[in-house]
Amino acid sequence: MSERPVALVTGASRGIGKAAALALAEAGFDVALTARTVREGEGRSEPNSVRGDEPVVALPGSLETTAAEVERRGRRAVSIPMDLLDLASVEAVPAAVLEGFGRIDVLFNNAIYQAGGTMDRLLDLQMSDLDNLMRGNFAHQIRLIQLVVPHMVDHGEGRIINMVSGSARHDPPGPAGDGGWGIAYAASKAAFGRVAGGIEAEYRDRGVRAFNVDPGNVVTEKRKALRPDDDFEQGFGSAPAEATGAVVAWLATDPEATRFVGKWIFAPKLCADLGLLPDWPAGEGEG
Repeated sequence: MSERPVALVTGASRGIGKAAALALAEAGFDVALTARTVREGEGRSEPNSVRGDEPVVALPGSLETTAAEVERRGRRAVSIPMDLLDLASVEAVPAAVLEGFGRIDVLFNNAIYQAGGTMDRLLDLQMSDLDNLMRGNFAHQIRLIQLVVPHMVDHGEGRIINMVSGSARHDPPGPAGDGGWGIAYAASKAAFGRVAGGIEAEYRDRGVRAFNVDPGNVVTEKRKALRPDDDFEQGFGSAPAEATGAVVAWLATDPEATRFVGKWIFAPKLCADLGLLPDWPAGEGEG
């Protein structure tokens, strides 16, 4: 068994997942990493709408790269390929983590389904894409939680941090692809946003605490690759992935974090309020 606490981070090849994995490593965790992209150079974006208005582009990042950066911070890393639409691969993850480390202290559910239907408008939605969104962003993530919670209960404690989205709380300012987001994506994230509160109600007396974290408007590698000339500070503003990563590490370690159980945590604001990234000039945001 690992002498250090262990965090399981899904979707850790790039973006917020990678930032959180590195922040957790710096906070003292060994880290289990999951994603579909195993090796550098394999990453590709996927069309997210029948409109076809986004090209397929190469994306930097991989499990091997994130693992190497975790290990450079003096922590152990285990990489486990996982596809949110492949239930067998999801179900295999907890056993692989326990085999490699012997424990799971924190689960950060960061991975999301980002392909067809994500940015489709109402009449363009295909039932197969709607099914994929609800399986990838809700049902299969619940299955992962089901397999982790019993271990945390046996261990006497654990923290589950779920990535949520402002699209679950706010109406889009325009149609999907024209300033807004897809109805089905927002619905899948709204469903997932109800999970942490249920975990808290059922398991807080047995040491398992759960949180919802909204990252705000993060400029990911995919957005940069698709729109290299955009000014991402306009519109909703932006926050670095490291802001959410720092908040995840704080929620995973600080006893004071339990005061945020049951709240919708807006990561850029909390990061700024706590001074977790002193060099980042956070913009204004609603929590």
